[in-house]
Amino acid sequence: QVQLVESGGGLVQAGGSLRLSCAASGRSFISSHYMGWFRQAPAKEREFVASISGSGGSTNYADSVKGRFTISRDNAKNTVNTMYLQMNALKPEDTAVYYCAASTWASISRADFYSWGQGTQVTVSS
Repeated sequence: QVQLVESGGGLVQAGGSLRLSCAASGRSFISSHYMGWFRQAPAKEREFVASISGSGGSTNYADSVKGRFTISRDNAKNTVNTMYLQMNALKPEDTAVYYCAASTWASISRADFYSWGQGTQVTVSS
């Protein structure tokens, strides 16, 4: 079973930056799986933000965050992988709970992700 734990959320002013982390542990195969970030704002559906392949060589971003967010991962430890989301030029509309998740293939659909973290709150003030 894979465990995912997010951290790094907080309160930031518009235009500021935050770096989210997601520690994935429990199975060695996680290093070969895609991982992604989703977010959910109050009264809205959970939406795709970004994803990254197991090797880190392939990334995908939602149009709303392209050019501002960067996803990366560190597979240095075989059974503990860490994924990051560097968020720059933050906007109030980026305010949401951010979740990390794992998938066996490249997808932007939350239904294709088999494991989820508990989420970390990001609040951007105007």
